[in-house]
Amino acid sequence: MKKTYVIFKLIALAGMILIGCSEDENGPATDNFDRKAMLENWADHIIVPGYESYVSSLGELNAKAETFTTTPTLENLTSLKGAWLNSNLAWQKVAMFEIGKAEAITLINFTNIYPTNTEDLLKTIESGDYDLTSISKQDEQGFPAIEYLIYGVRDTDQAIVDLYAQEMVNHPYKIFLLDLTNRLETLAQSVLDDWKNGYRDTFVNNSGSEATSSVNKLVNDYIFYYEKHLRAGKIGIPAGVFTGTVAPEKVEGYYSGKSKELFMAGLDAMSAFFNGKSPDSNLAVEGEGLKTYLDFVQGINEGEDIGELINAQFDLAKTKAEALNDDFAQQIESDNMLMLEAYDELQKNVINMKVDMLQALNIRVDYVDADGD
Repeated sequence: MKKTYVIFKLIALAGMILIGCSEDENGPATDNFDRKAMLENWADHIIVPGYESYVSSLGELNAKAETFTTTPTLENLTSLKGAWLNSNLAWQKVAMFEIGKAEAITLINFTNIYPTNTEDLLKTIESGDYDLTSISKQDEQGFPAIEYLIYGVRDTDQAIVDLYAQEMVNHPYKIFLLDLTNRLETLAQSVLDDWKNGYRDTFVNNSGSEATSSVNKLVNDYIFYYEKHLRAGKIGIPAGVFTGTVAPEKVEGYYSGKSKELFMAGLDAMSAFFNGKSPDSNLAVEGEGLKTYLDFVQGINEGEDIGELINAQFDLAKTKAEALNDDFAQQIESDNMLMLEAYDELQKNVINMKVDMLQALNIRVDYVDADGD
């Protein structure tokens, strides 16, 4: 019965896409929900403050990297690791917002492609000849590359300190590490500046219901991030969901063992956004969001409120994830079934959001699902 229901939902999604293709270019019929108020809440209470926190954390990461490369000690390495984790957690709260400048510069691809290509990365460092703006270098930079250089480049912390303490002029590891932290800050600052210097108003004022409107684009980006990055990237791919072969080396935070903490930050951020809230406790403003939008249009799924159904599924996914090992690689190697169960709970909300929510809000899917799920 459950399988039949899922198949029905997927058929409904396919029909929704076909119907969308046949509609006129003016887009679907609209309701009178105040989309502009929702966009203002998203921009002013979630996205811009999120980027401000993220940029601030990257300034701290840069400072700690400068201190460590100037004075390589165990204490400074520990401080650098803490700054790396803090900025990575801040990143999890804005990673879903691939719109505007972030979309134009493909921010996510230069920030968090994992696993990092360690073989090519080491060759790049030794050569000293690289262009971090190149697409071919996306898997040699960002948080995963920095993680490798401060957690995994040697077997022990002392050996890592010794590597950076080598008395060499223009030590290549020091230079590359600082180039990576500086680039992260530069990219993030450019996105924040864009939001503050005009894009915020452009985003808020584009409050219609056509496919290119801010609501339609960001909702699609939100679901895409949930489906491809949170569900598949952080859980499904390393757990072998799509290939049948586990790949623990592909977890996020492989060298630091922080995969669960990073995942939970991402899941909490997605849940908070759905409810129109900032994921930061000190910015816990609740306003118009997808939940209130669904309540407004009274979207009902087989007698159940769609918004409540989605929130309940977020809670179930969180409960499953909380039972996992802090290090997902260890979890996969010891009991991968728990990872697969967590994936299944995440998958249910793909259906809830991609089919039921989009139908209720009259929003078309604007991307193609290519992983066969």
